[in-house]
Amino acid sequence: MSTRVLLADDHEIFVEGLRSLLNKEPQLEVVGAVTDGSQAVRQVLELEPDVVIMDLSMPDMSGIEATQLIKTERPEVKILCLSMHSDKGFVMGALDAGASGYVLKDGAKRELLEAIRAVTADQVYLSPCVARMVVEAAKSNGATPALGLLTERERQVLKLLAQGSTSKAIADRLHLSVKTVGTHRNHIMEKLNIHSIAELTKFAIREGLTSVEH
Repeated sequence: MSTRVLLADDHEIFVEGLRSLLNKEPQLEVVGAVTDGSQAVRQVLELEPDVVIMDLSMPDMSGIEATQLIKTERPEVKILCLSMHSDKGFVMGALDAGASGYVLKDGAKRELLEAIRAVTADQVYLSPCVARMVVEAAKSNGATPALGLLTERERQVLKLLAQGSTSKAIADRLHLSVKTVGTHRNHIMEKLNIHSIAELTKFAIREGLTSVEH
């Protein structure tokens, strides 16, 4: 089954280039294109894409605002931000809003297909220079951006682990296999550089995913 893709960008020529690139891939189907964030939200509800390629700077509603609304209404939809902006505010804003990937426009032709494959496989994809910035930000004394590196499913697993649920209980709750829960747990620990359930619990409490009282 093909991956359904919605394009959201207010630059028509750029969108047509993306459409041409993606339409050459038999496993991808471009189901629509919109020019602002509010249209993107409406079209996600109507067209039910698997992935939204989202520009951040659009009229009416920004890509970050649209990402937040889409993830609220359709948390299973993957958002891949495509932007000319590489500064910390845009990147962290997108990740905090729920984006699964961030690709710079100047590298789009080279990276986009790989990024789509990554986010549809429930992974995070960041352009190399963006990834370096995220790592540096994680080392700083500011707010921890690491939560933005986790997929929606990984956040759910992390929350339940921090609340003391067993792998089997989590599997039953989320309709997953115990093996899949273990894979998610390993990915979470790798991404966060955390090596015990106790440390995961402290991280989840600090980030507001759970509380001491549960």
